[in-house]
Amino acid sequence: MAIRQMLKRSLSSEKRSNSTGSADVPKGHCAVYVGESEHKQRFVIPISHLNHPWFQDLLCQAEEEYGFNHPMGGLTIPCSEDLFVDVASRLRRL
Repeated sequence: MAIRQMLKRSLSSEKRSNSTGSADVPKGHCAVYVGESEHKQRFVIPISHLNHPWFQDLLCQAEEEYGFNHPMGGLTIPCSEDLFVDVASRLRRL
């Protein structure tokens, strides 16, 4: 339940960004910020990825690290960019 609340808040935050024109996220996708340092990389992923167990593990890490206060305003995942890209590319091939 907590992960769903976190996603809902993050996606609401991203919608607010879209309404101001500062972010370009296609329908059916969401933006996530990834990185272990203060300089995080922004990725746009299909919402369908959020339900996969591999991605759920990353979301659990985000919940442990940030709770509901994501520093970037959107969903922030505290893992290496390489790991995230690897998980995302594997999900695209499924």
